[in-house]
Amino acid sequence: MEPFDRRHIPHRTGVYIMCDAGGEILYIGKALDLSSRVAQYFNPNKEDLKNQTLVPLIRRIDYVLCESEREALLLERRLINEHQPFFNVLWKDGKTYPYVKITMGEDFPRLITTRRKVRDGGAYFGPYPKVTPVRALLRYLWKQRLFPLRPCRWDFSEAKPLDKRKITACLYYHTKECPAPCAAKISKTEYRDIAERALLFFKGKYADLREEFEAEMKEASAAMDYERAAQLRDNVQALSQMGERVRAVEADQVGGHTARTQMVTDLQKALMLAAPPVHIECFDISHFQGLQTVASMVCFSGGKPNRDHYRKFKIRDTAGIDDFKSMHEAVYRRYKRLKSEKAALPDLILIDGGKGQLSAAQAALKELELKIPMASLAKRIEEVFLPGRAESILLRLDDPALRLLQQLRDEAHRFGVAYHRLLRDKHLFEE
Repeated sequence: MEPFDRRHIPHRTGVYIMCDAGGEILYIGKALDLSSRVAQYFNPNKEDLKNQTLVPLIRRIDYVLCESEREALLLERRLINEHQPFFNVLWKDGKTYPYVKITMGEDFPRLITTRRKVRDGGAYFGPYPKVTPVRALLRYLWKQRLFPLRPCRWDFSEAKPLDKRKITACLYYHTKECPAPCAAKISKTEYRDIAERALLFFKGKYADLREEFEAEMKEASAAMDYERAAQLRDNVQALSQMGERVRAVEADQVGGHTARTQMVTDLQKALMLAAPPVHIECFDISHFQGLQTVASMVCFSGGKPNRDHYRKFKIRDTAGIDDFKSMHEAVYRRYKRLKSEKAALPDLILIDGGKGQLSAAQAALKELELKIPMASLAKRIEEVFLPGRAESILLRLDDPALRLLQQLRDEAHRFGVAYHRLLRDKHLFEE
């Protein structure tokens, strides 16, 4: 079995794509922890059929990071349907994930779970990777009469009433747990209003309910009613699963996703990093003849820009033209703040410049007693400098790792120049 270095795959939720030497997709799977899940295939003590037949063929593993388990599930299903990988088809076990369905195509809708999604006028929500807590929540909400839709499976309508013998034999009818549309105890309009409330709930209009659950859970815990607190905790977890944000990822965009993850993997190898640089921050200095010096910082996550994390700095403590001191100031201010806020640090810091700028940034981190992998990219011949290494690294011009560094550097430069121009125009206007 081929050795596997799991360090190039992050401990994040997502979809993994296993390819052979020719780039053909062999197998697609999802995982809450990509690194741990993929490593299981290469466990020499696990000699099942999948390991014996699939693993010897694997030459590359791409991955797509997802925001949640549910998003990973939907993306996995979409990719498998699109590409029909050989081993997914070979090991297909018919397993499908359940949906919650409101049977709006009926006169008197029901709320059920189903593993089949068909065009029958019903409203479907999901699928849900973990259906047990969802079913438990539905039972709880029904008992609390939030939306007491009929629990029976009888087929009846206004034009086709239910047999009276079945009505009188119904336990829910006698205990009044059901509004009993079968016995005309509620009008069709009033009953469908209940169904419409259920639709709103499953579309995510339940923030107030979540807050109510959390408050009751704290009260139950304080009263040492741990069984009740556990039920409410499970309800909150089910609401969280049902409310997970799912991004729409088109199957034809996956090539771009996997290309970016390959760039991150190649960069890890090129710079000999212990972990994949999923989160990279890049600094650049801009000025005009030493006036109005500014620093820019851009952030890439998973090989693409994360503009919410972009930052810009007016250089305050450095006069004249001194890129080294300016770089020191910007890096120091950025990570002093992250350290004080105990925020997540990047996997890699990239500096626009050569040895001097890199040394200045290193000094800033040393003063803060922080250890973060760092590199610099000098534009003259696209040299890459690393701390403690005398010689630069020259990557091939078509190397995906170099392309990622260039994208970061160019974006930081663009962002910095735009900010500098804004300040310069403002200064001229004020004069």
